[in-house]
Amino acid sequence: MPVFQPRTGALTTAQRIRSIIAGSSGNLIEYYDWYVYAAFSMYFARSFFPPGNATTELLRSAAVFAIGFLMRPVGGWLMGLMADRYGRRAALSLSIIAMCTGSLAIAVCPTYGRIGLAAPSVLLFARLLQGLSLGGEYGASATYLSEIAPPARRGFYASFQYVTLVMGQLLALVVLLVLQFVLLSPAQLGAWGWRVPFGIGALLALSILWFRRGMAESEQFSAATRDKNAHGGLRVLLHHPREVLGVCGLTLGGTVAFYTFTIYMQKYLVNTAGLSKEQSTLVSTASLAVFALVQPAFGALSDRMGRRRLLLSFGVIGCLCTMPLMQALSTVHSPLAAFGLVTAALLGISGYTSINAVVKAELFPTRVRALGVALPYALTVSVFGGTAEYVALWFKQIGHEGLFYWYVTGCIACSLLTVLFVLPGHDRITTEGRPPAPATK
Repeated sequence: MPVFQPRTGALTTAQRIRSIIAGSSGNLIEYYDWYVYAAFSMYFARSFFPPGNATTELLRSAAVFAIGFLMRPVGGWLMGLMADRYGRRAALSLSIIAMCTGSLAIAVCPTYGRIGLAAPSVLLFARLLQGLSLGGEYGASATYLSEIAPPARRGFYASFQYVTLVMGQLLALVVLLVLQFVLLSPAQLGAWGWRVPFGIGALLALSILWFRRGMAESEQFSAATRDKNAHGGLRVLLHHPREVLGVCGLTLGGTVAFYTFTIYMQKYLVNTAGLSKEQSTLVSTASLAVFALVQPAFGALSDRMGRRRLLLSFGVIGCLCTMPLMQALSTVHSPLAAFGLVTAALLGISGYTSINAVVKAELFPTRVRALGVALPYALTVSVFGGTAEYVALWFKQIGHEGLFYWYVTGCIACSLLTVLFVLPGHDRITTEGRPPAPATK
């Protein structure tokens, strides 16, 4: 198919910019579709499950959200192999098709009242398909953006992965705000309005698929395919245990912190702090907008001062500040104060989010890079990121919500230990996809 045939040769500035936009914009839509589920779960939970109290309904929807993460390692494995063998563009195009299909299935699925247990079954199938898609999207896009960027500006360009990731979540919240305040009543949102964002996501995914036809393949991948001695695959990945452990360790704290202060925070401000749903949505939207805007600044900073210092700042700030921030948020009554606290938390984790894609991609050689980033990342996110909201709600239900604060702190501490002991030499910009040699003293 023409869409999967890579361009080779040096890229012009226009081609590079277009390719970066194409790679990152697909990431935006993928994460929009993924986060729409979390943003609208408070409205559609009763449509897919038997009636219960608010926390029980949220727990059921959160369980499906967590189960959807189980397919992310499968997606990371399959599409990572595809990206390393057939090109980054091929994997990115396939992932957007799978996401489109999952969103459309949720948009048109009948409710529990009409088809009984078939409704949550369809919902689960759609989330599994979307998990497969997202598991492949992260590794392929992280690899593509790091390879397509000029070596001296990889941190800056790769930071746009989280810009688009956050913008996907932000777009989901903006759609929610428009439906909440402008177009629909709460009753309409609960009855049928929650279907609208899923339909929007399916249409946007189709448009991105068309746009990705013009993506240029990365020069590093094209060079690797011409090297007959270069081989990839899971067997080759096993020769990089330290790098795999590094990806898992960095992702552990980063993903738990990110999902806590983004996905779960919207519900936390309602269920624990007592803000209204509308106030919570506004706080999340405004803080995420600031978060997205600062990612390129942090990425550019890493190009000048090194990745390791930013990763250390994330670990130290997270270990020291998570407990007091969560405790302060639990008693906040002003939306403005909540915005300030959530924004402070998100700025603290930007030391990880802005550069995590390039840090992980730089650890692996070209022929195993997409798989090396995608599979360990997806496994870690599935176990810890996908369950963060469920763990938080479970601690709340048993009456020990404060233990979740310690849980988040412990996960961040694991990332800090990874930076200190697993990746101690990863401190400078690399050009060949491997950590630089330690500086001579």
